[in-house]
Amino acid sequence: MRHPSRTARRLAAATVGLVVAAGAAACGPEDNDAKGSSGDSGPHKGGTLTVLNSSPQQNFDPARLYTSGGGNVPSLVFRTLTTRNRENGAAGTQVVPDLATDTGRPNKDATVWTYTLKKDLKYEDGTPITSADIKYGIERSFAPELSGGAPYLRDWLVGAADYQGPYKDKKGLSAIETPDDRTIVFRLNKPEGEFPYLATQTQFTPVPKSKDTGAKYEEHPVSSGPYKVVKNENDGEHLVLERNPHWSAATDAERKAYPDTIDVRSGLDSSVINQRLSASQGADAAAVTTDTNLGPAELAKVTGDKELAARVGTGHFGYTNYLAFNPTVKPFDDPEVRQAISYAIDRSSVINAAGGSALAEPATTFLPDQKSFGHTPYDLFPAGETGDPAKARELLKKAGHPNGLTITLTHSNSKDFETSPEIATAVQDALKKAGITVKLQGLEDNDYSDKIHNVSTEPGFFLAHWGADWPSGGPFLAPIFDGRQIVKDGANFNTGLLDDTSVNDEIDAINKLTDLDAAAQRWGALDKKIGAQALTVPLFHPVYKRLYGKDVKNIVISDWTGVLDISQAAVK
Repeated sequence: MRHPSRTARRLAAATVGLVVAAGAAACGPEDNDAKGSSGDSGPHKGGTLTVLNSSPQQNFDPARLYTSGGGNVPSLVFRTLTTRNRENGAAGTQVVPDLATDTGRPNKDATVWTYTLKKDLKYEDGTPITSADIKYGIERSFAPELSGGAPYLRDWLVGAADYQGPYKDKKGLSAIETPDDRTIVFRLNKPEGEFPYLATQTQFTPVPKSKDTGAKYEEHPVSSGPYKVVKNENDGEHLVLERNPHWSAATDAERKAYPDTIDVRSGLDSSVINQRLSASQGADAAAVTTDTNLGPAELAKVTGDKELAARVGTGHFGYTNYLAFNPTVKPFDDPEVRQAISYAIDRSSVINAAGGSALAEPATTFLPDQKSFGHTPYDLFPAGETGDPAKARELLKKAGHPNGLTITLTHSNSKDFETSPEIATAVQDALKKAGITVKLQGLEDNDYSDKIHNVSTEPGFFLAHWGADWPSGGPFLAPIFDGRQIVKDGANFNTGLLDDTSVNDEIDAINKLTDLDAAAQRWGALDKKIGAQALTVPLFHPVYKRLYGKDVKNIVISDWTGVLDISQAAVK
């Protein structure tokens, strides 16, 4: 998964991805005002855009990054076969061509995908980009020393499961063919209608074999995008990007590349970042953040200031915070107990604990409230805003617990407003009204993560969350509910340990569809079917509120990332 406020990866601590809009991301009153200081109507080229972040842009190698859509800062340097549509709101969830002329041409059963590269594509040194470079870029992502990227290619490509990369295996992957310099063909193990989404991952970045320096490549990766790396200090803590003179806007409809320079400074405290963006002094007037939200207290202060409120970008990323049950642990093996807890939840108190309605929206479906995911509204255990303790008691009595019961809720001690003590306490208070005594087990973040993602140690009842690798129901539902993805000797994300043949078969059937709108409808129906088993209690979807400097213009926030797209931003 991805999460926009930290390094994107499948472990849904927020990913990739990497975390994370009432149908469309909306921004402040001035969001789409791209006027420059002279009052003309268009965004200005030139200047320096400063990025103030808490997490360093580590592993700045396209093989090692776990991000879809090309990422935010990485997407300025790395182009991919396809990318995200750089538009506000729901329109931004679409996949569009990038290096390729289209989003891919599948064979009849979507097991073979063919791409043609655009003409006149060049690296920062003026040499041409070829299909062989994309093949090599993918192959090097299999090298153990360059691990960290998404696992899909290893699973999807024919014969790729045990491939160790080009440093050890010179033969390369036969599943990727390059019949000429502009054509690349992928052969898959099974139908994958969403391959165009996968082709947005940075592993699809072209890498010239002659310039590959292995683990040191991240220090100066060869740019295929509008900017090149001129400085990378302290493992991504300070990145400076300047224009790539050989990038052509004629081949790139997505990146606007207005600033001359992008100066990324990381390792900053989140409160310092928000203070600097608020003050907007000096270079900070032309600054943004790609990973730091406004907290509840900061948001209250900003809301009361008209000028600051106009500089808050609001975004929604496909992400769900939920309660998870392990049905192999008593009493959660009883569906009526799980249903009782579902009815007892007070979502209003949970949302208050998450920072209030400006920062969290109630969830009764596992899929996020966005069309691209196939969101189908349902509330199978209607508890209203504040819970239905009477209905919960009724179910508990039927389940053989007329006097209630005592259970343990495992959570993280990290102050993340997601799986943290505040949320756990809100759940505890709500269940108490239904006669359920909840003991809280708080763990340090690493211990919590290790415990809940290990089949042998997974608790019966815990706080969890998940974000999508791309805006579709597939990477949202399959890792959590496909029984074939249960991992018994590694990191497991199928929290309910569900292995239902009918669910698995429907996942396979949907994956065959190349009509993504039709697939979305099927994902929504599957979500509702799974929801009836009460293996999770969806709690809320986060809302991202981020300040930007007073001289930043042309703000674009899509529902793919939920955060400001720096490839579109201009400065005065």
